[in-house]
Amino acid sequence: MEQASDPYALGAREGLPEGLDALLRQHPREGWQSHPEFGELTRFWLERHLAFREMLSRLEADGRAAYGNDLDPQVHAQRLSRLGGMFLEHLHGHHSIEDAVYFPKLIVHAPTLERGFEILDADHHRLHDELDAFANDANAVLRGGGPDAVGRLNDGLERMQAFLDRHLTDEEDLVVPVILEVGEGRLG
Repeated sequence: MEQASDPYALGAREGLPEGLDALLRQHPREGWQSHPEFGELTRFWLERHLAFREMLSRLEADGRAAYGNDLDPQVHAQRLSRLGGMFLEHLHGHHSIEDAVYFPKLIVHAPTLERGFEILDADHHRLHDELDAFANDANAVLRGGGPDAVGRLNDGLERMQAFLDRHLTDEEDLVVPVILEVGEGRLG
C-alpha cells in the first residue's frame, strides 16, 4: 500500500509533479496527433487506455443498474464475468509490458524523467491491489452475494475509476511527449 504521506502516491496527487511536466509543456495534448512522430504505436497505446476507461465505465454502469434492480442479476453476472475478466487480463498485460519493456526504454531516452516512471510503476502496484480487490468483489457477486456484494463491488469500481483515470492521464502526459521527442522508431 502507498504511504499516506507520499504526495505523489496514486490517490494523493492531482497530476504530475512539477518538473516532470516539462516535455508536456513543449508538446501539449492538442498537438499530439498532428506531430510527425505520432505513429501507430502511440495511437494503439492511447486506444488501449481509452478501452480501459470504457470497460470500467461499463462495469460501473452495470453495477449501478444491478444495485438499483434495473438489471437482471443473471444478465449482470454474465456481463461482469465477460467484461470483468477481459478488463483484468488486458490491464495486467498492459502494465506488465510497460514495466518490463517500454518504461526502461523511455528512461534511457529521458533519464531526467526517471522519477516520473518510478511514480507510474508505484501506481501499477497500487492498481494491482485494486484489481485483486475487484476480482474478489466480482467473484462474490458471481457466487450470488446479493445486494451487499454488488454494493461492495460498486464502491471498489468507483475508487478504481478515480485511481485509473489519474494514472492513465499522468502516464499519457509523461510518455507521449517522450515518444514525440525521441520518435517511435528509436524505441524499437
